[in-house]
Amino acid sequence: MAPANNNADQILERAVQRCRDNNIIIPTYSQMADPGLIPDQIRQALQSGIGLWDIDPLNLFRITWKNEPVERGGGFGGVNYLELPGELTGVKARIFVLLGKYFPTGSHKVGATFGPLVEKLVTGRFDPTTQKVLWPSTGNYCRGGAYNARLLECPSIAVLPEEMSRERYDWLAKIGSEVIKTPGGESNVKEIYDKVKELQAGRGDEIVVLNQFDEIGNALWHYAVTGPAMEVVFLSNREPGQRLSALFLTQGSAGTLGAGDYLRGNFPAIRVAAGEALQCPTLLHSGFGDHRIEGIGDKHVPWIHNVRNMDLVAAIDDAVVLRLLRLFNEPAGQAYLTEQGVDPDIVGKLHHFGISSIANIMGAIKLARYYEYNERDTVFTVATDSLVMYESRLAEAREAEGEYTETDAAVDFEGRLLGVGTDNMLELSYNDKKRMHNLKYFTWVEQQGKDVDELDAQWYDDDYWTRQFALAEEWDRQITAFNERTGVLKKYLS
Repeated sequence: MAPANNNADQILERAVQRCRDNNIIIPTYSQMADPGLIPDQIRQALQSGIGLWDIDPLNLFRITWKNEPVERGGGFGGVNYLELPGELTGVKARIFVLLGKYFPTGSHKVGATFGPLVEKLVTGRFDPTTQKVLWPSTGNYCRGGAYNARLLECPSIAVLPEEMSRERYDWLAKIGSEVIKTPGGESNVKEIYDKVKELQAGRGDEIVVLNQFDEIGNALWHYAVTGPAMEVVFLSNREPGQRLSALFLTQGSAGTLGAGDYLRGNFPAIRVAAGEALQCPTLLHSGFGDHRIEGIGDKHVPWIHNVRNMDLVAAIDDAVVLRLLRLFNEPAGQAYLTEQGVDPDIVGKLHHFGISSIANIMGAIKLARYYEYNERDTVFTVATDSLVMYESRLAEAREAEGEYTETDAAVDFEGRLLGVGTDNMLELSYNDKKRMHNLKYFTWVEQQGKDVDELDAQWYDDDYWTRQFALAEEWDRQITAFNERTGVLKKYLS
């Protein structure tokens, strides 16, 4: 909400001036999907030595899957991804993982936070001179939000559970965001909401809340950028007769699942599957609980989750995920994988997978087994972040469990990775989907004050989600107009 004593035009002019004073240019969704559209002068400036994580507004143009995978001075190229070999997955299907490591902050959540903030900024609904943007999150979302806010010279507040990994807090302190801790861990989302309400009541118009679970800009970014990136990878790797068969993603905020809506439009036969922690099976059993897969909030269904676009739900055991984190990163684990015939080049890249990324990979394998996919089938998933965010978790495991041995590696590889089964999975009927959709009522209508008519529209209106995702073109026009008003882009084109 904008301050009551200012209209949108006045707020917009202050935002324009703030960006003008700080030489800020905002990229369009089209440029993030295709960096070839970025002006040569900006690409040259980035290649002059700007680091991937540097606090430099030009790094807004690096919110793309197509960054050159270097720490400093990189340009743009193809999509960053890994294809996992059958020797590692134990299935015949081709599994592709898009890599979030090569975004600024080391996570694709800078994209998920870009949309909600920029949409408010370029339309006069957020005043960077008088307001703070608040990022309620269980991890990477508030990191990405605080980073984008810093690049856009917008003050920010991060609200997240106190039990999240130390690396997240270290980063937020470095970026200069105000940090507020809430009780619990990954699954304590309601406690975050309660704190947000408390802050809104006490600080009023000073705060603009950008909740990843209900901001369509989160899913819209993935629809416009992640979905096309997956399509590019598929088309460039397609063999004769190859099918784009499935997408598996842990639900989390449901933002990344927006890519599934894009892919459904171009590949109607695709199966879209959502995962969650077995210890907190909200979709699977309307259940609850605590778990350790950082990055996939739960005990509710996000407002922006198009449940009608889902085909299957799978629950992932957090204990197995944490064992595989050690298998992939401990010297004994990597040596054992190599001995079992996994390409050493692939083994050397397993640090690209953080905890939720491993959960996504497990889900992709479960899905491939469930549908008995073969060599013609292609499954996509994403690695939201990498080991960089979880070094402390490895250290904790070493202290609690001791040295990781070859025997540990054999048990984890044979029993837990190659042994991934089709347990705790549900292929969804119409009524299954409607049950999951109806869970939104308790969180969003009763607790958060959403309109029940819009909840019904999400289910019954065939064009509801189409209209939401069509907004990408409108936001590109708004961003372009905003950049024209600041005049900063002209400096690079002259």
